[in-house]
Amino acid sequence: MADSPIRILVAEDDALLRRTLLELLRLQPDLRVVGDVADGEQAVAQSAILKPHVILTDIEMPRMNGIEATRRLKSKSPEIAVVILTKFGDDENVFSAIKAGAIGYVLKDAGLEEIGAAVRAAHVGEGFLSPSLVLRVMAEFSRLSKSALHNRKIFAELSRREVEVLECLSAGMRNSAIANKLCLSEKTVKTHVGSILKKLQVNDRTEAALLAKKSGLDAS
Repeated sequence: MADSPIRILVAEDDALLRRTLLELLRLQPDLRVVGDVADGEQAVAQSAILKPHVILTDIEMPRMNGIEATRRLKSKSPEIAVVILTKFGDDENVFSAIKAGAIGYVLKDAGLEEIGAAVRAAHVGEGFLSPSLVLRVMAEFSRLSKSALHNRKIFAELSRREVEVLECLSAGMRNSAIANKLCLSEKTVKTHVGSILKKLQVNDRTEAALLAKKSGLDAS
């Protein structure tokens, strides 16, 4: 029903902060806390029982962190929205949470109005980002976009066969296995590998494989 309160599960291992969050959320008539847990494993388990609309979760927790919990929650129950509690400057974890499927990001010291806005936005499928995090996130996405553009230009220099060899490298295959898979001689594979290293401007096949994986290139 439209008038039904938004059901929230809070996951936070700091008992004092968790209690504060519960008190703040309970001040809002349209929000209903259905449970609170102290680690990611409990968050995943309790979500299956309590059926929250939104999970408000810390990142750093024992047994299972918030990022892995988010990944499992979105896999098992994609309809549940996840809002991440983060601390200022924890950019790397914020981007990992984005990849895991979280939709909202709120600083731990945010006020009731901001936390409530994040929960309400998540409930209707809208993203939310604390204002103080916006510029940092935009800067990081700009950096990643430039890096991706650079990688695309480099990969565009590879021939189709070199791309196939690189895919095999990214899967950890040795030259003999690549030769068998692609019906090539080992000497030809070695030549392709040398050309790949030169074009990608890397020192060895391990660096080439890492760059391929980072760019989403992998053997199927």
